[in-house]
Amino acid sequence: MENPILVEALRGSTVESFHRGAVAVVDDHGRLVWSCGDVERPIFPRSAVKLLQALPLVASGAAQRLDLKDDELALACASHGGEPAHAQAAASMLGKAGVDASILECGAHWPYHEASQREMARAGAEPTALNNNCSGKHAGFVCVGCAMSGLTGRPLLEFMRGYVEPEHPVMREVTRALAEATDHAVARAPRGIDGCSIPTYAVPLLNLALGFARAGTGHGLPTQWAQAAQRLRTAIAQAPFMVAGTGRFDTQVMQRLGARVCCKVGAEGVYCASLPERGWGVALKMDDGNTSRAAEVVMATLIEALLALSVDDAVALRQLSSTVMRNWQGRTVGGLRAAAEFRSAVSGLGG
Repeated sequence: MENPILVEALRGSTVESFHRGAVAVVDDHGRLVWSCGDVERPIFPRSAVKLLQALPLVASGAAQRLDLKDDELALACASHGGEPAHAQAAASMLGKAGVDASILECGAHWPYHEASQREMARAGAEPTALNNNCSGKHAGFVCVGCAMSGLTGRPLLEFMRGYVEPEHPVMREVTRALAEATDHAVARAPRGIDGCSIPTYAVPLLNLALGFARAGTGHGLPTQWAQAAQRLRTAIAQAPFMVAGTGRFDTQVMQRLGARVCCKVGAEGVYCASLPERGWGVALKMDDGNTSRAAEVVMATLIEALLALSVDDAVALRQLSSTVMRNWQGRTVGGLRAAAEFRSAVSGLGG
């Protein structure tokens, strides 16, 4: 099956290139609301499922025991830009667990946020694991390990060694949360290694959308996961900057729409979202792995169509689903837009 064209790139008024992909919208009972393309092919969701991977942080009692605040819980679900507030929150989480950044196994890289990167370079600083876009997620894993190690009597540093490996107790719990939320046999799914070194499992878009629908309403989840999902979504709605950062799509959308949307980007053109008021979950994958050019346009188009928006909110979302492209001199050279057939197909779903 050839997936449909979802996004067109314009040079002037002429379509210069296009992006194909697949989308699944599923309700919290597992019923398909709408789809296009191959939604049954297993794909690696990568960072798009961080909300689901953070469920054990709350369900284990670790978040409450360590008194994690909204910004810290939001960071546990983040692919952030490595801005100072992000690195500081990750360090705070680790400090509450009694450790520092040396325990993290995600690796170090320069902040994705260009201004923060330049400021560090001017100051002669070197990046650490705290600047890694996944540092909050990994700090959350450490906090889960803090709760687990207390039960074993082993020192935290010893217990957490190799926590990124599939058979580590922390990673088994994270994988269990993903499997239960998506109703997918993750243990038998194709497995790879994510950019931050934890395992990533191939899951069909149908199941990913189901997981996010359940995370939005709690229906179909064990009580502890349902309560954890609600707490995490509340934290994200209160601190959307922590999930991405300055100028980033996820932060922009959730700053505007609050708890109505919980959306999360993943690598290679994957996006997932929970729309609690509809009881729906959304999952999409662009064939060419294009995230910022294509996946964001598709997600913005879906949010426009699936939610009843105020005039101001609709205008803001349209600016994200039909964007202007400028060259380095600031001249308008074209844009990105949702393909007309795709926009038309989803336009009636919001009623």
